[in-house]
Amino acid sequence: MVKVRDDQPLREDGSIDLPKWLEELKALARHENFDDDLIISACEFSRKAEEKSRDSKNVWSLRTSSFLTGLEMARILTELNLDQESIVAAILYRSVREGKSRIEQVEKKFGPDVTKLIDGVLKMAAISELKNSVMEGSVLGQNDNQLENLRKMLVAMVDDVRVALIKIAERTCAIREVKESDASRKLKVAREVFDIYAPLAHRLGIGQLKWELEDLSFRYLEPDAYKRIAKLLDERRLDRQEYIDKVLQQLNEQIAQARIQAETFGRAKHIFSIWRKMKKKGIDFSEVYDVRAVRVLTHSIQDCYMVMGIVHGQWQPIPGEFDDYIATPKENGYRSLHTAVLGPGGKALEIQIRTHEMHEEAEMGICAHWRYKEGAKGEARGGYEDKIAWLRQVIEWQEELGEDVLGTIADQFSHAIIDERIYVFTPEGHVVDLPVGATPVDFAYHVHTEVGHSCRGAKVNGKIVPLVYKLKTGEQVEIIRGNQSRPSRDWLNPELGFINTARARAKAKHWFKLLDRDENIMDGKHILKREFHRLAIGHVDLDQVAPKLNLRTGEDVYAAVGAGDLRLSQVLNALPDRLGIAEHKPHHPHQLEFNTLPYPNAGPSSINVQGVDNILTQIAGCCKPVPGDDVLGYITLGRGVSIHRQDCKHLLDLIERDSNRIVEINWNPSDEKSYPVDILVRAYDRQGLLRDITEFLVNEKINLSAVNSRFDSKNNISDITLSMRVNSLDKLSRVLSKLSQMANVFEVQRFQS
Repeated sequence: MVKVRDDQPLREDGSIDLPKWLEELKALARHENFDDDLIISACEFSRKAEEKSRDSKNVWSLRTSSFLTGLEMARILTELNLDQESIVAAILYRSVREGKSRIEQVEKKFGPDVTKLIDGVLKMAAISELKNSVMEGSVLGQNDNQLENLRKMLVAMVDDVRVALIKIAERTCAIREVKESDASRKLKVAREVFDIYAPLAHRLGIGQLKWELEDLSFRYLEPDAYKRIAKLLDERRLDRQEYIDKVLQQLNEQIAQARIQAETFGRAKHIFSIWRKMKKKGIDFSEVYDVRAVRVLTHSIQDCYMVMGIVHGQWQPIPGEFDDYIATPKENGYRSLHTAVLGPGGKALEIQIRTHEMHEEAEMGICAHWRYKEGAKGEARGGYEDKIAWLRQVIEWQEELGEDVLGTIADQFSHAIIDERIYVFTPEGHVVDLPVGATPVDFAYHVHTEVGHSCRGAKVNGKIVPLVYKLKTGEQVEIIRGNQSRPSRDWLNPELGFINTARARAKAKHWFKLLDRDENIMDGKHILKREFHRLAIGHVDLDQVAPKLNLRTGEDVYAAVGAGDLRLSQVLNALPDRLGIAEHKPHHPHQLEFNTLPYPNAGPSSINVQGVDNILTQIAGCCKPVPGDDVLGYITLGRGVSIHRQDCKHLLDLIERDSNRIVEINWNPSDEKSYPVDILVRAYDRQGLLRDITEFLVNEKINLSAVNSRFDSKNNISDITLSMRVNSLDKLSRVLSKLSQMANVFEVQRFQS
């Protein structure tokens, strides 16, 4: 026997009469495109799945029956004017969530669109369950910033507003039926609804559910306050109704005299709203003026303002209590005129005036703007189009300032959702808010500075990941810490991708700044020596480079690099401007003493020969220099000037044979051309190694002209030589850095023939 709602249509055997139920559902709908067979099929699918999972003799309640909950959710969403796909997804959702049917079965029978909606609601449910464990023990008005992060996480994970509406409907069913549960479940459901789903309904402008969710959850979170206000409202109900009837009579007479068509009625007051105003203003129940409230619906905005004039002419307005939300709508699109006056007998009275269209928007929010096409998804009109497209653009979790209550949960709705954020969990279930692109190192420094300093590895969802792994919303991150609290200097190299947040970078740099200058100089020398070797850069006179970096000496350059104040890319970009000094020239028996000339102001040529451009030049194939390398030119017979690196062994032979044909060369700073360069990649062989390397170069927009690979079967090592074209030494450095991070790669450097 199934225990169902009293108003559900039943057959003689007590089961639900689905055809009759569908007729009632269609009567609530505002469109005619329901596929009767599809809706009934979804109901039968859910019912059969439930019958297989339990003894048919059991008594089912709405709380324990996925089938009945689905029917109730469908009714709520139909009242909200949602489309057929949403209705079908609602009917099937609880069956899938409770494991009575599989998502694969749903997709096969009802298609990918319905399945995607169900999958989105399942993700929201998973976050809500984690939220309950995090916030266990919190009470109304005492939750911390974790709630804000959890709300943001929900928004970041959802990309279809219908997903949120289905979840709100499901939680509405839960809070309605929780009265039959034990005390712990009442608190658990009520806290979740109050913290997450009542604000979500508010932000979507769905007033008819927002008030219900707030009042029902408030009933279980603050039972004493709820009962006290409910009792006071009930005791004065008759007196209040008589007073409202008197007000409506007087107001209707004035409106009729003005020949305005309008509908007037008393407005139900919500218990949580009364309690909130009492707490905010520190007043007693008898001083809450909008316990007595009237609403007026007109046919035009002009009539709204005319009725407002009638009200203010009839009764004295209370100063500071007039709000024009028609001229300035609320963040969720709410429009209405609000005023408070001293009504008959000098009693405070609240009056709201709006058009019928505004009233529908206030009750149904974003759902009031849903349109339907034959067999298609709903669309929005007007300013709601973008909001429906992406939920995280709709929900900014901002309460109106005039109704915030210090000490309640509404205080925590002040931060807007930032689209480019991710939300990940700590092992304890707390939520951490990070920018998109954040890595485990960024996460570690966000948790605590010492956790960041000692970070040596990370697990994401229980699996080891590289420290350059880009975290995604909803993942759980665990940091593996070492014994020493010392960050790696590689973390400060932006090309390596270990750190992508300013906060983490600043903390790591600060650690190195605290080191002695001598240690920073030593570390800086090591970093630059390693990089210069990898780029096959020979002698560098940092004393001459330092002024270009606003430093005095080469030691200052080393110290700045070691402390993290100077990036490798800055040093590399300064190299083309350096001066060659005789006493610091390369140690070779055949060396030239020369002085470079300044760059020309501009010129189409990429190479400047002794201050003159537009001379025929060619890049030497033996050493393949790129901008930033120390270079010299050799005047050939009929082929212009051949450009060599200064440490090229072929150039040194040419110098020995005919030094008179050697000319000074500068790179033109406006160069936008690319230059050939060879690099060597050494790696332990694995499947897909060469594919990964070439795909990376394609993504980096590097032109690859040749690839040669040699495999050492004895040591399982592949030596891969890549011929490519780059436009600068800095670009080459970035490419080498990223290649060195690939799996199994243990050495990457510029290759010299």
